[in-house]
Amino acid sequence: MSYYFSRILDDSFDHSIERITNALQERKFGILTEINVKETLKKKLDIDFHQYKILGACNPSFAHKALTCEDKVGTMLPCNVIVQEIPDGKTEIAAIDPLESMKAIKNDNLKKIAEEVRQMLKDAIENA
Repeated sequence: MSYYFSRILDDSFDHSIERITNALQERKFGILTEINVKETLKKKLDIDFHQYKILGACNPSFAHKALTCEDKVGTMLPCNVIVQEIPDGKTEIAAIDPLESMKAIKNDNLKKIAEEVRQMLKDAIENA
């Protein structure tokens, strides 16, 4: 099984970020962090890279549930969602599969939470 799920949009990079941000907000996810990879690589290494952003998405209710049943799970939070420019003017949106990333933790309660978050992230990507 893949460690992520993704979707290709026939849309601009900036509009795709807006679309996924709105879709996440509809599912009670906020964007805690935003890393502009293109800008960072140019500034730090003088490398030209395509448009690529990493959004740190968090649903506070589910984060609280996860932290309550497994206090070290914060090392895996927030859920990363990427938006990247691909050829032909299209954009790819991808998100970590929290169920896959949580497999290393042997906690059935956490698995149930990860299953719910997984479905919410998949829905957000499918509806962006």
